[in-house]
Amino acid sequence: MNYYELAAIGLYMLLMILIGLYSYRKSSADSEEFLIGGRKMGAAVTALSAGAADMSGWLLMGLPGAMYLSGISASWIAIGLTIGAFLNYVIVAPRLRIYTEVANNAITLPVFFENRFHDKTQLLKIVSAVFILVFFTLYTSAGMVSGGRLFESAFGMDYYTGLFVTTFVVVLYTFLGGFLAVSLTDFVQGTIMVVALVILPIVLIVQIGGFGETFEIIASKNNLYLDLLEGTTTISIISLLAWGLGYFGQPHILVRFMAIENVKDIPKARNIGISWMIFTVGGAMLVGLFGIAYLQKFDTVNMLKFDASKEVAETIFIHLSRALFHPFIGGFLLSAILAAVMSTISSQLLVTSSSMTEDIYKAFFNKQASAKNLLFMSRLSVLIVACIALLLSLTPKDSILNLVGNAWAGFGAAFGPLVILSLLWKRTTAFAGLAGMIIGGAVVLLWVYIPHSYKAVYEMIPGFILSFVTIVVISLCSKPVSAEVLAEFSEVQRLNKKA
Repeated sequence: MNYYELAAIGLYMLLMILIGLYSYRKSSADSEEFLIGGRKMGAAVTALSAGAADMSGWLLMGLPGAMYLSGISASWIAIGLTIGAFLNYVIVAPRLRIYTEVANNAITLPVFFENRFHDKTQLLKIVSAVFILVFFTLYTSAGMVSGGRLFESAFGMDYYTGLFVTTFVVVLYTFLGGFLAVSLTDFVQGTIMVVALVILPIVLIVQIGGFGETFEIIASKNNLYLDLLEGTTTISIISLLAWGLGYFGQPHILVRFMAIENVKDIPKARNIGISWMIFTVGGAMLVGLFGIAYLQKFDTVNMLKFDASKEVAETIFIHLSRALFHPFIGGFLLSAILAAVMSTISSQLLVTSSSMTEDIYKAFFNKQASAKNLLFMSRLSVLIVACIALLLSLTPKDSILNLVGNAWAGFGAAFGPLVILSLLWKRTTAFAGLAGMIIGGAVVLLWVYIPHSYKAVYEMIPGFILSFVTIVVISLCSKPVSAEVLAEFSEVQRLNKKA
């Protein structure tokens, strides 16, 4: 690694730690402050925090690499995600913010499910907490592996050095400052990501000689790069667009909506968040697309290497950052990849820890726990989850990484339909929600791991549909919900209209 790059990365990590120290002073009252920021997040922090927590390293490595190899036909997944994120802000965000407060001030998704349906069996909370604990611990581990691999491939450092450095910084600021630290660091990380993904395409287009020449070079190499339908089928397009359904069930994104200070700030957060997403996702796609023209014109030696391997193509952002900028500026751009990885790790780490504290410890081991005791357990949970995830990261196995690769679909299918119906349909019942959650998660796993002839269909689609249908059918066959539940539902709808 160049010393200038090392200095830029070092400054970035120091800033993350300083934010953690600042947040420590603001998050030491109780577990509500630590786990959900006391519901005091502003619109901009909410929007960029949700975006940064969502995207991970896929945004700066996977998407540019796919665009470089396939051209604009690789953009369907980005289109689906952008539509899904927008609908999540419109349909879920305001209602969830209101309902979690009306439903006895729920600060985690499992507690919201329990309170929303007045589920005295606690099965909804237990099952959803188990989903979160298992899948997010694996998800966190995969993020740590990504951090180690990033240091290894981009900076020429040992995998374990990168793994421990990434883990240490993320765990330190999350342990110190909780949700506030995670949100503020996400805000900074989201800003770094959007700046990097705006600057690099602009510099590329100037270097190549303008849009006309850029697209002419791309077409001369392969005119199918500019065909939106090249290599696609109706099923593959639907499957890629269906990624957007996952947003309705992602706990680490939904908790941002629960933490915003005022429901009236959500339209502002939506405008900021979707604008951020358009610039970052669009910028990432342009990096890969313009990279085709840049290498064709200036660097045919490396072009052959990038053309030959998917793994190498995914480093196109790293290669161009180094080729076009001074090493210190390049280091700043490379820190955007680290920002994407770390923001996702910290968010998943905190959501998993909140489940351990609120949904397991408080519910089953110490119902009368004091505020200070819960705060201590919240911090301890961060360390426990981080240690387990780190141990899994020391010897990453394909089986674990494959499971994590399907976690987006698993959460989307298990939680998504229940979140939507619990907010929009008063007839939804607790047992129906439990059955739909289990069906959705099970179908995703069976679709992935049992051999069949429909692998081209993204597992989110059957899982989401069957979960949704299960909840509706069982709810209609169940006895009507109580007057108390109906009253709460009506109050939420009134407050939502007023907002």
